[in-house]
Amino acid sequence: MNSVGLIVILGATATGKTSLAIALAKYLNSPILSADSRQVYHGFDIGTAKPTLEERQGVPHYLIDIIEPDQTLTLADYQDQAQTLIAKFHAEGVTPILVGGSGLYIKAITAGLKIPRVSPQPELRSQFQELGQNYCYQILQQVDPMGATKIHANDQIRTLRSLEVFYVTGQPLSVQQYEQPPSYPIVQIGLDCVDLDAYRKLVSDRTEQMLANGWLDEINDLQKRYGADLPLLKTLGYGEMSDYLANKTDLETAKSLTVIHTCQFAKRQRTWFRGSGNGNLPINWLPTGSNWENAIAIIK
Repeated sequence: MNSVGLIVILGATATGKTSLAIALAKYLNSPILSADSRQVYHGFDIGTAKPTLEERQGVPHYLIDIIEPDQTLTLADYQDQAQTLIAKFHAEGVTPILVGGSGLYIKAITAGLKIPRVSPQPELRSQFQELGQNYCYQILQQVDPMGATKIHANDQIRTLRSLEVFYVTGQPLSVQQYEQPPSYPIVQIGLDCVDLDAYRKLVSDRTEQMLANGWLDEINDLQKRYGADLPLLKTLGYGEMSDYLANKTDLETAKSLTVIHTCQFAKRQRTWFRGSGNGNLPINWLPTGSNWENAIAIIK
């Protein structure tokens, strides 16, 4: 490539983004920047499909394991770190690869979102947490109806952040964000599995593999270290498996619910990437299982 820019590999969970990105990074000698809102946390490895240490051999990975699970990483924090890394690589004449399925993380970089710099407010968050997620989301719908439509009713982390910004600044988060796209060229490659039955099998197989890799032990360790009430332990997959470990359900039900909820989440991801959530940049879609040669043809 003649000039530095940014390559983005995006798509729903379990569509093969990691393997494609690693193969592409090896061919281009590029570093990988994660755009996954849970892979930033230490200890959340198996259930987030974080690249293994073996996969990371020979390919520098960044924005993985950058914060403890009981601490807060805001979207602005993530954006600052990602933009700093991109500028560093560009100064070295290198084009990095941004990989993930967290639409807002990707948009923060590709669209240059301007985000309110409001530091975490532990006391305010604690008060909201005592009210419960259901009530907090109802408050959010009242104070920021536009922003609430972009946040799932069970997404405690983003709900609390939006309420935090509103009560600190007096303005909804949704009206404080605007865009200032970067000047460097960006190419976006999306992976998708259009056969829903095949996709469900992909998710089911991956869930089984995560369990075989020690996912339940990982959750047990996280509970012992940070407590069973840690908000991240209630997120996709971790919540269902935590219920099994607490004897609230059986393993087959936990696995079934994980697959169902993952497919539902993937549907929301697809809607985001194919809609306005993506901004104005086109996405070059490839089927799940595509190799790096397919991606190179698009990039060139």
